[in-house]
Amino acid sequence: MAHSALTPVFVGLRAGLHLLFVALTLLVVIRAGLVPAPSGPLVIALAAIVLATYGLGAVLARPGRARRPGLGRTPALVWLAVLALEWVLLLWATPDAAYLVFPLFFLQLHLLGRWWGSAAIVASTLVVIVVLGLHGEFTVGGVVGPLVGAGVALLIGLGYQALAREAEQREMLMRELLATRGQLAATEHESGVLAERARLAREIHDTVAQGLSSIQMLLHAAERADPGRPGAEYVRLARETAAANLVDARRFIRELTPPELDEQGLGGALRRLAESQWAAQGLEVRVQVSDTVALPMHLQTALLRIAQGAIANVIQHARATTATIALLADADGLSFTVTDDGVGFDPDAAADAPAGSSDSFGLQATRERVQQLGGSLDIDAAPGRGTRLAVTISPAAAS
Repeated sequence: MAHSALTPVFVGLRAGLHLLFVALTLLVVIRAGLVPAPSGPLVIALAAIVLATYGLGAVLARPGRARRPGLGRTPALVWLAVLALEWVLLLWATPDAAYLVFPLFFLQLHLLGRWWGSAAIVASTLVVIVVLGLHGEFTVGGVVGPLVGAGVALLIGLGYQALAREAEQREMLMRELLATRGQLAATEHESGVLAERARLAREIHDTVAQGLSSIQMLLHAAERADPGRPGAEYVRLARETAAANLVDARRFIRELTPPELDEQGLGGALRRLAESQWAAQGLEVRVQVSDTVALPMHLQTALLRIAQGAIANVIQHARATTATIALLADADGLSFTVTDDGVGFDPDAAADAPAGSSDSFGLQATRERVQQLGGSLDIDAAPGRGTRLAVTISPAAAS
């Protein structure tokens, strides 16, 4: 079992079960030695065999011990059958062996499962009642005692299994939360890097590139106004230097531009993703984005990330077959929508999800990105029908 906060509890329960079995077996041996009887040596020998068999199974079942592939649970079931047979022989030799049925109950429930284990407990209880009756006589205590012990063992065993399942589920949830936290950190880092790259590209474009372009134009005008004036060669050299620096500035801008948008713009990047990555995951994505729509690079980058996040949610949660990404730009502003034909969801429930959960983070990240653009986000969805995510951006923010 993987380590969890409940691991010490399980280790303690297993150790207690082993100690109980050993103590009860030694009790049978001591009573056989103290109470003279013709069957005393046989009882001691059988008790030693039972104890050795139990010890062998405990050693083979130690956590971390390598098992041969393909054997599954067969060795454990064979061991339990041999131990049960030895116990029946010991019980037939001495009624004191009836005490051992209590730890055997837990072994049967653990190795055979809820239903078969319960059936084995019932069978073992009947064996104890019958053998005790044959050794002496059938009494109320000889019947009620084993039945009470079986009921207590069954309740404790089922409670142990429920506790183990809960611990396993908590461990799985913890692993998922850790993995999600890592993914969120990576996504936040990537978003921060892309946002900073886009900001630098805008700053270089709006300041350095524009300034160099203006300097080049002014120097070219001065050069044409009086090409024979003294120092004209310096003017020409300054113009050429400004032109070279402008080329470098534009190269920096291209390098800072997200690679998906470098050549074909937003529409080409979305179509490339639809034909390769999204199609490989079983989703048909229709892209209705014109390559002639001129948008600032930071806006193209943001819309690309919004589309990637929305389609990722569709693939993961919506069980959709088709999705449509559409961009409409006119005098009233810009409208960017992602629609799917999936099972839908409850937007109110997603909004009420715990902060940082995988169900709420994607929508929250999209909402924050849209707010940074100065736009608005509208989600039209309901369980049982598709989902439509619409981003609206004003003309001033889209320019």
